[in-house]
Amino acid sequence: MPRVKYGSVVRGLVILGLFCLWLQIMLSASTNIYRDAEIKVYDNNENLSIEVVSDNTELKEELMNANETSEQVLRLVPPELHKYLTVHAKNASGNITEKSGVKNITDIRRAILKDNDAQTIYNEDLFGPVQNDTLIIAIQVHTRLTYLRHLIVSLAQARDIDKTLLVFSHDYYDEEINALVKSIDFTKVMQIFYPYSIQTHPHEFPGMDPNDCPRDAKYDVAIQQRCNNAKHPDLHGHYREAKYTQTKHHWWWKANRIFNQLQCTSGHTGMVLFLEEDHYVAEDFIYMLNLLRTTADKTCPYCEILSLGTYLKTYQYHVNGDKRKKQLTLSYIQQVKAANEERRRRQESQTWNFQVYPNLYSSIQKVEITPWHSSMHNMGFAFNRTVWNTIMELRDLFCNYDDYNWDYSLLRLSQNRPGKEKFRVIMCKGPRVFHIGECGIHHKKSNCNASTVISKVQKLLRNAKPYMYPSKVTATISAGGAKSNKKLVKGNGGWGDLRDRELCIHMTKIGRERRATNMSHLVDFL
Repeated sequence: MPRVKYGSVVRGLVILGLFCLWLQIMLSASTNIYRDAEIKVYDNNENLSIEVVSDNTELKEELMNANETSEQVLRLVPPELHKYLTVHAKNASGNITEKSGVKNITDIRRAILKDNDAQTIYNEDLFGPVQNDTLIIAIQVHTRLTYLRHLIVSLAQARDIDKTLLVFSHDYYDEEINALVKSIDFTKVMQIFYPYSIQTHPHEFPGMDPNDCPRDAKYDVAIQQRCNNAKHPDLHGHYREAKYTQTKHHWWWKANRIFNQLQCTSGHTGMVLFLEEDHYVAEDFIYMLNLLRTTADKTCPYCEILSLGTYLKTYQYHVNGDKRKKQLTLSYIQQVKAANEERRRRQESQTWNFQVYPNLYSSIQKVEITPWHSSMHNMGFAFNRTVWNTIMELRDLFCNYDDYNWDYSLLRLSQNRPGKEKFRVIMCKGPRVFHIGECGIHHKKSNCNASTVISKVQKLLRNAKPYMYPSKVTATISAGGAKSNKKLVKGNGGWGDLRDRELCIHMTKIGRERRATNMSHLVDFL
């Protein structure tokens, strides 16, 4: 009995000591990113462990970015590309990623204005100027540096990447991220910076104004308090949150910038492929994109969108012949449902298992022609200026739809084209773009170890390598499932504020002749 009490006392002292140590660290920290964190101490009788749990997105991103790339991941990356994964000590003398000091808002705005006005294309002297048919790869970047590093590594290994233009579009100005992008030496690169970000407007719209209505404020109370936009909550009765509205604004600004404002794209008629910082591409993704385009020209001239990604999230090559035969008869929609049902049955919601059915990667690969749907075809999708002009004609539908998601807003536009059918997409069932992001605005996992997910994608691509670069594809036409054809009536909300709608429309009015994106424009139109 005394031994049990003694063990309990020691365990209690250890827990108290760990807590005091944590408290001291937190009090001495120079930043306050851990202000919403909760510390959990687990006692397993034999081992004590501490877990930091938080709903703070900035904290999760900081933890994720601090993860070192595992040896397992590095072994699957060519040694010459390790430089893109190397995290340099920020205080090391002479380091190109060293921050000379945190810039103030005025400095950041000035730097953004200068860079956007310059429209510098890096490596143009090595790979030649942008042509009208050059593939433009638009990459939306926030702050998830670890994922961005691996996206760059995957891009570097792609065939014909040297014939493209990578346009990195940032909504956060960071010297380390900028240095990483500028270090790319395998193709042409441009950086553009979203000028209406929360970072550059922390205490005013489009950020959060002190007089903005709280998200959950009651309508009558908001009217009485005369807070900003009190008369226009969203369809669910909530008021705007800048961290959610920014993503839609950024995507819309980026697309407008590329098609309507950059000098190098004034006569561009080729494809623009949309990626995000937490995507990962297969080495033949450009080859497959061209194959999709050729197939569309022959069999589907009315297809406006090409798609390289998918959200099937289970990975297994079936060895049982009967199972394989059964899977071969399933349509793509049925495969999605089957994969989701299998995941629910096994209760594997906290693990990342990507299942690629054997018929998706083969010598003759399958593609599908189907109505474009936002939640299924928004990853690694591409379209040209003709499609963009159609979108621009219906910009009011996009900008006034009460949904903070750019893809659902685009779906709303697609479903309401006067006298025309919904956008049609031709997509490859064997995905060439993968989502590796485990942390971010819509992901609440406390374990943000990027290496775990990335290593699984790398292994998947290694197993599928014998089936890359197919000589041809076979296309099937699908009417889409019930989900794809369901008419959008109500959005997801978050877009009731009239200022967001006006800013969205305003972005379409800035032409190529006004290269400088002046911050005073906000005052002019709001």
